[in-house]
Amino acid sequence: MADAKVIPFDDDRSRSGGGSRPARRRTGSGSGGRGDGSTAPVSALPGGRLPGPSPEAGADPKEPQQPQEAPESRESPVGEARGADGGWDRRIAGGLAFLRRRVTGDYEVDEFGYDKELTDQVLMSALRPLADKYFRVEVKGIENIPSEGGALIVANHSGTLPLDGLMLQVAVHDNHPAERHLRLLAADLVFHLPVVNELARKAGHTLACAEDAQRLLELGEIVGVMPEGFKGIGKPFGDRYKLQRFGRGGFVSTALRAGTPIVPCSIVGAEEIYPMIGNAKTLARLLGFPYFPITPTFPWLGPLGAVPLPTKWTIQFGEPIPTDGYPPEAAEDPMLMFNLTDQVREQIQHTLYKLLVQRRSVFF
Repeated sequence: MADAKVIPFDDDRSRSGGGSRPARRRTGSGSGGRGDGSTAPVSALPGGRLPGPSPEAGADPKEPQQPQEAPESRESPVGEARGADGGWDRRIAGGLAFLRRRVTGDYEVDEFGYDKELTDQVLMSALRPLADKYFRVEVKGIENIPSEGGALIVANHSGTLPLDGLMLQVAVHDNHPAERHLRLLAADLVFHLPVVNELARKAGHTLACAEDAQRLLELGEIVGVMPEGFKGIGKPFGDRYKLQRFGRGGFVSTALRAGTPIVPCSIVGAEEIYPMIGNAKTLARLLGFPYFPITPTFPWLGPLGAVPLPTKWTIQFGEPIPTDGYPPEAAEDPMLMFNLTDQVREQIQHTLYKLLVQRRSVFF
């Protein structure tokens, strides 16, 4: 298999196939005839009269003859079937072309390994039913994400497994008018797992380090970070919707250096998909995991216990916090970073409480 070509990150060339020309409909058979064998009516030219036999006996030859109206054209079932076949033909042709590019390596990735074509056509298509039909994600405040330029989305983290990050990615792409892509900053463990490592890179995610985050922001990308990390995703069910520590404010320093706004994001619904009632710490150490969850269904029901509960989700993006008004040396000011970090955390926590009060049920 040929290696994929690597292009500059900000090259947003897209592939587009030519549309097929629609087939012309035939309304009759033969010359001037109809499908049922009768003669098609003929309309008179402006200022003229219809050709044909002389007027009937008793009719006034000077009286102008009214032109006959042509019958309305109808869509034939054959034409409808032909249009449907054409749509399926285009889909099949597009799928075969996609597979050919995959096999020959004729596709583009950026410097981080992001494969836009694979993400749009495969990964997003696989995640979309989970977001729309299973979790029924409701998105609010999408207008707070800029239509162009970089921005840092800071969200709470929960759910035992990081499904909230994937649902956040779908929410941004499918609800934003510009269909922007979210580039998540992931923990080291993600890039040490087989298969998951490759999929994460292809989906546009990268290692949670300041250098990669700043590079993406400066290139005008939407970057997502969940500062709670494993402390948030692996917390007990009794601590649900209580934000954990946000670290030392590294994400604020990155946003200040890039001069991009910080968009707080609150996610409600992810806490209940895997209610974590215990943690097998010994088993977690043996497997090299930060925790090994015990839920009401896992590991008691085996693989069936890994199915998340169908909770109702709400994702709300808050008012952006601008950072472009600070001087370059502001990124080295620990007090400023502490204040901005606390401001972001408080805004997310306050929105979580508000959404919980408004929620009618965990599942509806």
